[in-house]
Amino acid sequence: MNSHSDMNAPNLNSPPTTNRATSSLEEALERINRLANQSLPGPSAPIAPQSDASPASDPAATPSPAVPSVPAPVLPSKLSGEGHPLLKVTHNPCEPLLPLEPTSLEQAGLNGQTIEELVMRYLLNRGEAPGRTIADQLKLPFRLVEPTLTKLKAQQLSCYLGSTAVNDYIHSLTDAGRDRARRHMLKTTYFGAAPVPLSHYIQSVRLQSVEHQHPTHEDLRKAFSDLLIAPQLLARLGPAVNSGRGMFLYGYPGNGKTSIAERITRAFGEYVWIPRAINVDGDLMRIFDPLNHEEHPHQPSDGLLRDTQIDQRWVRIRRPTIVAGGELTMSMLEVSRNPETNISDAPLQMKSNCGVLLIDDFGRQRMSVDELLNRWIVPLEKRYDYISISSGKKVQVPFDQLVIFSTNLEPKDLVDDAFLRRIPYKIEVLNPEETAFRKLFEIMCKSLNIPHRPEIIDYLIEKHYKPIGRPMRNCHPRDLLLQVRAYCYFNSSPLELKKEYIDFAVENYFSIM
Repeated sequence: MNSHSDMNAPNLNSPPTTNRATSSLEEALERINRLANQSLPGPSAPIAPQSDASPASDPAATPSPAVPSVPAPVLPSKLSGEGHPLLKVTHNPCEPLLPLEPTSLEQAGLNGQTIEELVMRYLLNRGEAPGRTIADQLKLPFRLVEPTLTKLKAQQLSCYLGSTAVNDYIHSLTDAGRDRARRHMLKTTYFGAAPVPLSHYIQSVRLQSVEHQHPTHEDLRKAFSDLLIAPQLLARLGPAVNSGRGMFLYGYPGNGKTSIAERITRAFGEYVWIPRAINVDGDLMRIFDPLNHEEHPHQPSDGLLRDTQIDQRWVRIRRPTIVAGGELTMSMLEVSRNPETNISDAPLQMKSNCGVLLIDDFGRQRMSVDELLNRWIVPLEKRYDYISISSGKKVQVPFDQLVIFSTNLEPKDLVDDAFLRRIPYKIEVLNPEETAFRKLFEIMCKSLNIPHRPEIIDYLIEKHYKPIGRPMRNCHPRDLLLQVRAYCYFNSSPLELKKEYIDFAVENYFSIM
């Protein structure tokens, strides 16, 4: 018997076997081994015996070649990138995700038809362009676009107008190509970056979710470093921000509710990646919005991108803070589609994913409070939403942001108990105490380059506040000092605090208040 069959002897005390039996056993073991190498062992797969001795040192161990011992698969977690090799988890709270450049159209979630339509619409509008310029327009590697360009040339839908210095050609559509491109334009006029699959977008939101961010007291202190925040208010804001859910900020106007909400995003990780456009069951929908998103191009550092490159279909932005005030309407919460271009734009709540959505002056929107509550009562609890695309189909998308309702009214006077239950934190922003009020004047004087004179602030409080019981607001120091500065500019006077300047500012500011 050869050495291989010796290793696979089932038992040292077993009776001798014939060469024919040994050969059959080896063949059976090889089949089992081949099957095992093709998939992870399941409940019916052979399991290596649990023993302190290794197979090499224990002659009675399980026969070899045996099925390799494989640990049980780990269940997918929110922070894993399984199933999406293009989404690299960095474990960096400031930038938890990096989208990697695809190596094939299949990996990118694209097909040749989509690339053809984008290329032909671009050439129809541009006239002519080098192949690499076309690839840059689609935000794809040239090697993924080149086969489509070659196919269009072979089908006589495009032609070469010349060559370039980088082994490339200048492409233009033929008459037949322009006819086909016009038909593609009837579907949509979009010819921007190639879309990212909806499934990749959903996974990216999960990986960058605000629920994974747990800012500390120090993180919050840094986020509010340019505001004067009472320690008691900061202590209440901390758990609310950590929850990643929703909150009411309510209180008298002018106490900085909007300013507080806008700075909460700073406590989270600084950057997120969003796709320029996504493919939703054949519909192209733009996610990136320059009006609401602040782009910050990625700068490779620390060898992080040594072996790969960034997928240019994605945009690196600051975590979004989107503010919707009295102009908010129901149409802004649904997919908007331009009937002339057939290009869709994501609703407001999708653009704010992984960030903060501030509903300012809640209760004063053009849409009724009941309409808004009925629209969001389920998404606020379930953390997902449904949107309708042009085909009429409803698609589930993430609803992953910290929603803040800022109002000057009492929340209980605006909404019912069912909705209040879904907004777990209700935080009142109180009027500043006199000490904080004076400190605000000191801060604002420095900001506006006006020499600070404490005795003038004493005069303001003693004459214009205490005698008539006028409440102090956080916005008053800024607003009054701006009026003083404007008065000095108009009269060509040095910037300074005087009693007559303060009297002038108070008379203007509080004339009907």
